[in-house]
Amino acid sequence: MTPLEMAGVFAAGVGAGAMNAVVGSGTLVTFPVLLATGLSPVTATVSNALGLIPGSVSGAIGYRRELAGQGRRVRKFGVGAALGGLCGATLLLALPAEAFETIVPTLVGLALLLVAFQPLIAGKVRARRAEGHPSRRDGGRPLSAGLALASVYGGYFAAAQGIIYISLMGLLLDEPLQRLNAVKNVLAAIVNTVAAAFFLFVADFDWTAVALIAAGSALGGQLGARTGRRFSPAVLRAVIVVIGTLALVQLLLR
Repeated sequence: MTPLEMAGVFAAGVGAGAMNAVVGSGTLVTFPVLLATGLSPVTATVSNALGLIPGSVSGAIGYRRELAGQGRRVRKFGVGAALGGLCGATLLLALPAEAFETIVPTLVGLALLLVAFQPLIAGKVRARRAEGHPSRRDGGRPLSAGLALASVYGGYFAAAQGIIYISLMGLLLDEPLQRLNAVKNVLAAIVNTVAAAFFLFVADFDWTAVALIAAGSALGGQLGARTGRRFSPAVLRAVIVVIGTLALVQLLLR
């Protein structure tokens, strides 16, 4: 890489780390930049997965206050995240590139609709509970299955993975959005770590890109966590929808 390309990759890492801590979709910042440096799509994807681990961990640490009292929930969802991440990483190397172009935009678009209409749907859920239909503390099997499937997608590509997590948890858990965001950061860290560990044995990395993204995302994760927790639920939801929409447009125009 040239010095200018290295600076661009580091800056993309900072932006991706901050975005992932707040909403997700950071991969849609780093991935195009890595491609622009001349890396192949698979090398860019696996290098990005490994490089974003420090940012994911940094974001999770930044939200540790919101994680209080959610240890059991995180452990339960974390098992599905680990298994899903491993499955997704395997699919990345097994499926043709055309599958990516079809699957990813569909999932991102669905997640955006769920986030945008979450207040309306959540109101109907609360009304149902008031009629004598109690909620489950951890969302029951539908949420566990949905998060595991989202983790499969995360191990495959990871862009907008956090949006999908938040949309599912927002529908099935009666928790403030910031607490759900904290859980999302931990699950994303688990998926990134498992997928990257798998890639270490079967794929080629660009270690310069890995180092630059790792340093940048670690810094960005802390910046994003400090900024993100100041947002009201309405503002945070609006940020998710705006960033997710830009991500979807970028995917459709590729």
